Amino acid sequence: MTRKPLDRRALFASGAAAALLAATGLSAGTLPQRGGKLRLALSGAARSDGWLLGNGLFMQVARLGLVYETLTEVAADGTLRPELATSWTSSADARVWTFDLRSGVAFHDGTAVTAADVAYSLAGLGAVDQINAKRVAITLHQPDSALPFTLSTADHVIRPAHAPDAGIGSGLYRVTRFAAGQQLLAERVKTHWKDGQAGWFDFVELVSIPASDVRAQAVAEYLVDGADIADAAALTGFNDIAVWDGQAVSRSVAMPAALGRGVFDDLRAPQRWWGA
Repeated sequence: MTRKPLDRRALFASGAAAALLAATGLSAGTLPQRGGKLRLALSGAARSDGWLLGNGLFMQVARLGLVYETLTEVAADGTLRPELATSWTSSADARVWTFDLRSGVAFHDGTAVTAADVAYSLAGLGAVDQINAKRVAITLHQPDSALPFTLSTADHVIRPAHAPDAGIGSGLYRVTRFAAGQQLLAERVKTHWKDGQAGWFDFVELVSIPASDVRAQAVAEYLVDGADIADAAALTGFNDIAVWDGQAVSRSVAMPAALGRGVFDDLRAPQRWWGA
């Protein structure tokens, strides 16, 4: 990524820009722009990782931030929004939920996302019935009024029933190289229903660095754009690196001003951030 000072003073002045903010949940700042590569050094990877196995930070970001989508999404401003689902309703006791699915969405291999894929992916929640190709009904083991929030997490990504462990999702980025416990390379899909709302980088690289101090040093030496860290001492005095909430990020990266509640913006940093 070409490095230049991050100018957060720039404000959107047009009605079109205001409309963009409303649509994406972004706060006033630098205008999101397509292009470049995001590099993140992450903890929690293992040689045993796979698309069905491994729940460290590395694989969570890979799944939720890049490759897959969920029925719902908690946006950068903390609001719950539709993702693969467009709407949902529940029974009075919050035990039976019905979700309508987005039309025209395909997995990276070109097959359409259907209710069968949702039923396969969410089977552990209870009985998932396919009402038709674009509607499912979930009958939970126990009532849960917070189910739409639960479904926004990395544990509930939607996988293709025909290839659940192949690293094929419907997300903004497709896998070009995956070395378990080491590295993931992904490229932006050419067209996506989120075009103009998210997915600003052309390429994303996740690299596994087990030691927190080494990850911090990688950020300090501009080898990566961000990392999760346990101790910020190594980054004292680096004014071009922002440190907060267990993470260090170069100021050559811009992001929504209203951040989420977890490391790397609820695991979705690769699709929400952009080059400053």
